[in-house]
Amino acid sequence: MASTMSSVTEASSSRPAMDHKPSVVTALVFIGLLLGGLLYSGLSLVSDVGETGVITTTWLPFILLGVALIIALGFEFVNGFHDTANAVATVIYTHSLTPNIAVVWSGFFNFLGVLFSSGAVAFGIISLLPVELILQVGSGAGFAMVFALLIAAILWNLGTWLLGLPASSSHTLIGSIIGVGVANALMHGRDGTSGVDWAQATKVGYSLLLSPMIGFCVAALLLLTLKTLVKNRELFEEPKAHTPPPLWIRSLLILTCTGVSFAHGSNDGQKGMGLIMLILVGTVPMAYALNRAMPVDMMTQFAAVAHVTQESLSKNTPEALPIDARKVLSEYVRTKAPAPELIPGLAALTGDIGAQVKQYGSLAYVPIEAVSNVRNDMYLASEAIRLLEKDSSFKFDEETKTNLKTFKKQIDSATKFIPLWVKVAIAISLGLGTMVGWKRIVITVGEKIGKTHLTYAQGASAELVAMTMIGAADIFGLPVSTIHVLSSGVAGTMAANKSGLQWTTIRNLLTAWVLTLPMAMLLSGTLYWLFTQFI
Repeated sequence: MASTMSSVTEASSSRPAMDHKPSVVTALVFIGLLLGGLLYSGLSLVSDVGETGVITTTWLPFILLGVALIIALGFEFVNGFHDTANAVATVIYTHSLTPNIAVVWSGFFNFLGVLFSSGAVAFGIISLLPVELILQVGSGAGFAMVFALLIAAILWNLGTWLLGLPASSSHTLIGSIIGVGVANALMHGRDGTSGVDWAQATKVGYSLLLSPMIGFCVAALLLLTLKTLVKNRELFEEPKAHTPPPLWIRSLLILTCTGVSFAHGSNDGQKGMGLIMLILVGTVPMAYALNRAMPVDMMTQFAAVAHVTQESLSKNTPEALPIDARKVLSEYVRTKAPAPELIPGLAALTGDIGAQVKQYGSLAYVPIEAVSNVRNDMYLASEAIRLLEKDSSFKFDEETKTNLKTFKKQIDSATKFIPLWVKVAIAISLGLGTMVGWKRIVITVGEKIGKTHLTYAQGASAELVAMTMIGAADIFGLPVSTIHVLSSGVAGTMAANKSGLQWTTIRNLLTAWVLTLPMAMLLSGTLYWLFTQFI
């Protein structure tokens, strides 16, 4: 009995103190950043729209825009406290940083991660959406799509957070996107499987499926390697009371926490960016459908590349061109089934794009009534080229391949861009979200995965693996789950250390992992159907 009481007391003494309330100064800074971010975003939006010279006749699109932006930023805020808690769990439970300092530190580097992100993940997520909704994102169905997938993702994230379950925000958002795609196809009398880019969804699915397994195995191997190479026993023992670890291991733990936070911001923040750009293109296309900041001197080169690409494609086409090139390409992007008219259609559309760019001289001079059509043409051409590059049934010569790649790069520069204020808005939402509501998930990761207290070596191994994997995923444009990678890494170190796993928690984690995709699909599909009845 005495020994049991002693072990309980020791465990309690080594548990970090997480009940300290933030100071008044911290609260004021939080509110100041929130208001400052909203003000900066609002002024930037008004300035961008004002520069187009368009006179507003109705406020309805702007009201819908405001609601959609608030929901999108709300998703990133929830993502912050839901996912980023994993980044701080190890430094908190090894007493490397106090909880309040840890979450502020992590929030700051989430902010920086978003600002310096590449944008590849943002547009990879968008490509999962149904092509007809992307082309008509400003319609009622387009708004219903955005509202449905964001609200479904927020609801599932909040539900799992209330239960203290580290479910994946990436998993949730992708499930929501697929749900909207399936619902949209069924509502139009098509097979539900035709509403999603399953090749892209499979690629994303593999990254979400394999990343936790890789995290588990690599973190376990890293811990075993450390045990072999490092003979300092203190590294592999439970922290004593609230004593910080030795300086070198403390520095490593803080470094890996910093890296995971930065990588999380860089990867997860892009999902919100992509959705906000989709919202902006639909509601204020005159300002955001085309990259008006592209230099004028690039337009001559743009038109020349389009002409050369059209000629290259024409070598591979029959003489008769299709009547409706846009319809042919839209069908190909939706179904991935090439028609005989595909290459002639792409050649025709490429020529049209080049002619329009040459005619206007600059993307900033494209008339308001033509902006959406020009962007949609560019989007269709880019997606068709992307799919053709993966289709082995098409045998192009090297010159044609080079021209297609160059042309795609140029039209992507014209349509796939992210203004600075969007990055700042997402960065602030994600960073501030990190500082709120983190405790539930931190306790799950720190106390409920393994049967023993997290050691310094276990924390460093799990964080190092998570930082590397998430950073690599950002480079390759793949969305991965910070929660799944880090929590599986912690589980891997517990297994390697023979500490034992708390199978109740593991079962809950696996249940959330399995249910997230179908539940998010069901929620978003149902909401999409409901919203289309009213919007």
